[in-house]
Amino acid sequence: MIFNSLTFLVFFALVLAMHNAPFFSWHQKKINLLVASYLFYAAWNPPFVILLWVSTVVDWWAAQWMVRAKHQRTRKIWMITSVVVNIGMLGYFKYGEFLLENFVTLAASVGIAYQPPKWDIILPVGISFYTFATLSYTLDVYLRRAKPAQHFLDYALFVTFFPHLVAGPIMRPTELVPQFASKRRATAHQLYFGLSLMILGLFQKVVLADGFLSPVVEKVYDAHEGVPMALDAWVATLAFSGQIFCDFAGYSTTAIGVAMCLGFAMPDNFRFPYAAVGFSDFWRRWHITLSSWLRDYLYIPLGGNRHGPVRTYTALMGTMLLGGLWHGAAWTFVVWGGLHGTYLAVERWLRARFAGWTPGPLAFVALGLMTYVLVNITWVFFRAKTFGGASTMLQSMAGLAEKPVPMIALLPMIYAMLIISAIVGTHWWMRDKTLEIAVERTPAWLVGGLLAIMAVAVLAEQGKGSAFIYFQF
Repeated sequence: MIFNSLTFLVFFALVLAMHNAPFFSWHQKKINLLVASYLFYAAWNPPFVILLWVSTVVDWWAAQWMVRAKHQRTRKIWMITSVVVNIGMLGYFKYGEFLLENFVTLAASVGIAYQPPKWDIILPVGISFYTFATLSYTLDVYLRRAKPAQHFLDYALFVTFFPHLVAGPIMRPTELVPQFASKRRATAHQLYFGLSLMILGLFQKVVLADGFLSPVVEKVYDAHEGVPMALDAWVATLAFSGQIFCDFAGYSTTAIGVAMCLGFAMPDNFRFPYAAVGFSDFWRRWHITLSSWLRDYLYIPLGGNRHGPVRTYTALMGTMLLGGLWHGAAWTFVVWGGLHGTYLAVERWLRARFAGWTPGPLAFVALGLMTYVLVNITWVFFRAKTFGGASTMLQSMAGLAEKPVPMIALLPMIYAMLIISAIVGTHWWMRDKTLEIAVERTPAWLVGGLLAIMAVAVLAEQGKGSAFIYFQF
């Protein structure tokens, strides 16, 4: 079940009605939400609910026994049990085929012809997201950053809560579990703002990402013949930068809106990232819940910036390489993460070398545009399915391709560039603002008119949208 479907709208209407029904106790309403969340997940593939249940039960008891343990060794055993179970499931389902293919290649390189059985395992949707969420629970309990949940129902609901279950934001137990302690019901303002966020998120996904940008990207990146001209390659890459943002930010915005309609708060996952100046700034704005998770559970444990520059750069690169691999079981994603790690390391070195320098307005904008261009270089590896495809795109973008041919029609190209310009322009305009403040300062008639136009556009495109890109991760 996906947000951009009529099935979900019916499902959400029923959930909202039951959540606001006066004859249910708060305990019963939480059970209703838990059952609804399992139904939401089972709509993809019912057997995968078992994996969700295993992760929930193992981590619940691991945390409970960690607290009861009298010796540090026992606590560590339970923590390792949680890590092994969660990473084991993630590794088997998401990286099993990747590891097998690389083993076959390695064997062939030394003259061993190994032909394994065909890998026919389906990737459970959202496994990367709920694995990280449950791991943060046991790791925080082990590190004594948080106490375990008092009630199993509250913890199970934290894991399965359907707005964030399959594509984030990656919630921490301390952010959501306390909200289940007392009765939650959206105020009229929360309901209005939540529905508005849902419209905005679906507009980003269905109309912008799927309706306008995806066809332009596919025309070039999925072309079976010919090499794109430099203009086509750049337009397709810029279009993908808009597509990936509208797709993923659209999901996060919709998820936050859904939770708000039910009376729950979820953290922002995007803060106008294409107005970032520098790559530290970019990762403070892009996929915020993932970047903070990687910082707290990978970068800092690897040493962070506490043990000298060499250790810092090693931790930084290791974190980004693993972050790239988290996104997909392919070396192209590892390179994507490695490029971001390199950008961050170079930025850190330059900041130390030119400490005290403050860029003027023109230099500030120039640095922002440079950041955006370099981020788009990394998107080539994120979108291309092979290194050969990425190499072809980069050569075309550099104007070095032989016998290039035009691939994008004029009108779709114009639409794509107008949308990208609007996205980047909006990000710069909103760079130091929040959406809430912007809405408050905008006349109500204008906000209402824009929401009506977006809602009509979403309905007009209904049935043409596809699944969210990050579902594959």
